[in-house]
Amino acid sequence: MLTIVGLAGSPSIPSRTRLVVETAIGRIGAQAGAQTRLVDLGELVPDLGIRSRAEASARVEEALRAIESADLLIVGTPVYKGSYAGLLKHLIDLIDYPALLGTPVGLLATGGSDRHALVVEYQLRPLFAFFGAKTLATAVFIQDKAIHNGAVLDIACAARLDQMIAEAVHELKSVR
Repeated sequence: MLTIVGLAGSPSIPSRTRLVVETAIGRIGAQAGAQTRLVDLGELVPDLGIRSRAEASARVEEALRAIESADLLIVGTPVYKGSYAGLLKHLIDLIDYPALLGTPVGLLATGGSDRHALVVEYQLRPLFAFFGAKTLATAVFIQDKAIHNGAVLDIACAARLDQMIAEAVHELKSVR
């Protein structure tokens, strides 16, 4: 069975980013007939004060293996001071370099202002390109005020999310 892994990159619990990632992977999994798994950075925060993967706790190692073995990744991050979360970058730095080669990755970001909208294009897309991952054509930025219980209230943002989900389902069907 194909596996979709959602990486909710917020160090906060609870998190609007997590709600949107959960919603996205749930919809993709239902449409593609795939199983889903959520890796929540907020739950891993106590274990991320490490210098290398050799020092990783069992929880961090399990999360890394899930990310590395995913057939599709949906990565979401809140935007802090114009960039993705620092602890998210630290977790990604622990990923085995060739593990994401060719893996489809959907990119999401949430933030307080549209001034942060280009984080997905100028920071997240190059980050996953480094790994040779296949980022989906449509990336999504959602203002915090447009998220309610995981639902995206802004019509234009919801349409972009729908498009990203359709692209993700298409990728999974081509893998199958």
